[in-house]
Amino acid sequence: MSQFSGVQSVIYGVSNLEEAKAWYTTLLEVEPYFEAESYVGFNIGGFELGLDPNARNVISRADGVVAYWGVADIAAQVERMNGLGARQHGEIVDVGEGILMASFLDPFGNVFGLIQNPHFQLTPALSD
Repeated sequence: MSQFSGVQSVIYGVSNLEEAKAWYTTLLEVEPYFEAESYVGFNIGGFELGLDPNARNVISRADGVVAYWGVADIAAQVERMNGLGARQHGEIVDVGEGILMASFLDPFGNVFGLIQNPHFQLTPALSD
């Protein structure tokens, strides 16, 4: 049995924490569950999306891993994100078996991925 319970947090580096908090509150349609002077956290379907102004020093935002956040209707979310000022980074792509993916650059330069995957199901986390 794996010792890994899955992704818990995805942290985005931001230059202006208050501006980023407002933008992501609008995008995610949920208030942060955690707020401090140097970090804001949102609970999105049991996973954390974090905003950290200090992460900009350690994250190469344009390269590396892209986190894809699940959505029920990717076309509607692509239209919505375009309307919120995000720049489309990758068009909607059908990667097979009904799985659709797209990506954006948020106003802070982070790659934000969307995925519509009818096959994905959450599995229970490991218990202590």
